[in-house]
Amino acid sequence: MQIETFLVDKVKGAIKALYPELRLGKIEVYGCSDEELLSVNKEHLQHDYYTDIITFDYSRGKKISGELFISVDRVRDNAGLLGVDYKLELVRVVAHGILHLIGFKDKTEGQATEMRRREDEVLVYLDEYGS
Repeated sequence: MQIETFLVDKVKGAIKALYPELRLGKIEVYGCSDEELLSVNKEHLQHDYYTDIITFDYSRGKKISGELFISVDRVRDNAGLLGVDYKLELVRVVAHGILHLIGFKDKTEGQATEMRRREDEVLVYLDEYGS
């Protein structure tokens, strides 16, 4: 499953503008089905549950790089549950993955709140500047 390159590029542009001290290296984004991502989750993380994204971080210092595996099925379902447009939810998930590469976590409630704030910051930037 393919994720539209222009959406990924827009998110990368917003991240570059919001975090100018960082350099974005190679960030690959792969669209998967729920079952494909579940397989990755089991194999690499030993987690037996569905998720919307798995991020593999290859960053070195301030050069951010990695791979984002995104369940298109999960993003579509979550968009429906949240009552938002699929592309908006996809942009949020891509931003979420890149924010993980930058170093933001979401394991605790406080971290998850901060992550959501950072995701919103990317969405607001894109809404205002359309990059």
